[in-house]
Amino acid sequence: MNRIDQRFSELKQQGRKALIPFITAGDPAPRYTVGFMHALVEAGADIIELGVPFSDPMADGPVIQKACERALKQGTRLVDLLDMVAEFRETDTTTPVVLMGYLNPIERIGYDTFADKAAEVGVDGVLTVDMPPEEADVFGPLLKARDLAAIFLVAPTTSHARAATICAHGEGYLYYVSLKGVTGAATLNADDVAEHLTPLRGMTDLPLCVGFGIRDGATAAEVAKVADGVIVGSALVNRIAESVDAPDTIAAQLKQVLGEMRSAMDA
Repeated sequence: MNRIDQRFSELKQQGRKALIPFITAGDPAPRYTVGFMHALVEAGADIIELGVPFSDPMADGPVIQKACERALKQGTRLVDLLDMVAEFRETDTTTPVVLMGYLNPIERIGYDTFADKAAEVGVDGVLTVDMPPEEADVFGPLLKARDLAAIFLVAPTTSHARAATICAHGEGYLYYVSLKGVTGAATLNADDVAEHLTPLRGMTDLPLCVGFGIRDGATAAEVAKVADGVIVGSALVNRIAESVDAPDTIAAQLKQVLGEMRSAMDA
């Protein structure tokens, strides 16, 4: 069983919801990323989304765009992320890791080469924002053959027919974008999220995880009432941005932010 499936099975048995933090790899410098990953697990992360730095992150707001710029300025490449996962796996063999980013860096490496290496180092899922399921006829089977989950996004504007197509192709979990806009955008409404998740539950057995707009423990707890998982990115990446001149303090700050969310969700 894929680590993602195993983790959601465990959480269901415990009556708990998944907390899924996102950070951009290589921000503020590559040497800190693995330590941040371990800190997030210590604070209660169930799955980690590791962002692949890209020069044109179209779905991301200013906070994550700037994180990509900082990471790229440090020379962070996709191959470096794979090395980071390998290092993380030296001491953590159970926490699922999902690589989240865009197709161009993967195409530069090559689909087969990337899939082989990702499976080898212990990646569990891949979410490529700009690869819809209709265009995953080559890459998708390569991931599936290596037990790597192909994770897809669903937005509030996604039609019923298209959502059904996405659900049919998705694995691991479904990433529901709670807001019309980019990461770090306006405050979400949990009731509105619940209304959109209801028809999705009739289309798939995949866990439904909600991202965009999770800012603090209160919003995390509200979303956790209606979703199977809560995804938080900009709130963490913003803490990194605020402390780029004192990077040794960042891990503790990430633990504080995520720990508050974990406590609120479990209360």
